[in-house]
This record gives sequence, structure tokens and C-alpha cells, in this order.
Amino acid sequence: MGLQVIAWLGGVYPDKPIVGVGSLVLRGGRILLIKRARPPGRGLWSIPGGHVELGEPLLEAAARELEEEAGLKGRPLGVVNVDEIITVEGGRVKYHYVLITVLVDAPEGDPRPGGDAVDAGFFHIEQAKHMEITPSTRGLIDKIVRGLVNVGSPIPVLTHSPRD
Repeated sequence: MGLQVIAWLGGVYPDKPIVGVGSLVLRGGRILLIKRARPPGRGLWSIPGGHVELGEPLLEAAARELEEEAGLKGRPLGVVNVDEIITVEGGRVKYHYVLITVLVDAPEGDPRPGGDAVDAGFFHIEQAKHMEITPSTRGLIDKIVRGLVNVGSPIPVLTHSPRD
């Protein structure tokens, strides 16, 4: 995700932040990336992801996006990264996105592109750094390389849904 997600996740000049989720799947030093079929980010590689729908638990959103865009069923393990995009223009907030990365354990299998993806595959981290990727995926990969993303201890997410 990144600045390219702005048009897709919601409108300009929102009245509240918009939450996006990305599914981080790692296998043996390789990262799962999908190539975006449509704007935003058409033609660029990114981790599978999208917006969290109203009433949808965060971890379910990560699993849904992974299945929609890469054809893989996975078990979300927890949050490993949070970034945000805040753009102010003319004294007003034009964009405000909270981007949450969830580590997902996906069983063996080959990714199959779907939804907003025209291609999907696993790439060595060093290779991915040199691909045409979204700015937020580039930042995430940089954090992984620098050891700033603790994939060994994802933060569990507890969803509380009180009944009326």
C-alpha cells in the first residue's frame, strides 16, 4: 500500500482516518508480492492488501485480502508493522491512512493472482528491493532488512464485539 492506495481506499479530505491492512507472507527469505492490475499502483508490486471493511475484524481482513489477491488461505498471526500517510494541503487534511501489516502463515502452495492482481509470486528480499514496488512496500522491505519488523513476535489482536 502507499500513496497509490489513496483513491482506492476512500475519498479525498476524509472526516476520519481510513484503515488499510496488508498481508505479509514470508517463506525461506522470500516475500509474497502481487502485481496490481488497476489503479492505484497499477503495474507495481506490493504485499497483498486493501481496506478494512466496517465491522470486519482486522485479522479477517488480512486473510480475505490474501485469498482475494493471491489465492492463498492463511492464518493471521498478528500485527508486525504500522505506518501512516497524512497529507495536509491548504491547511486541511487531504489524506489520512493508517496502514497495518499483519504477518500471515500461509500453507505451501503457489500463489494465483486474483482480484486486483495480475501476477503473484514469492521473491527473495534482495530481489524485491530492486523491483518496481509501491512506496509503502519499499518502506516495509527496508524495515525488514534493517531488523525493525519483528516477524518472530507478532502482536496478537483481540477483537471485542459487545452485543447490544
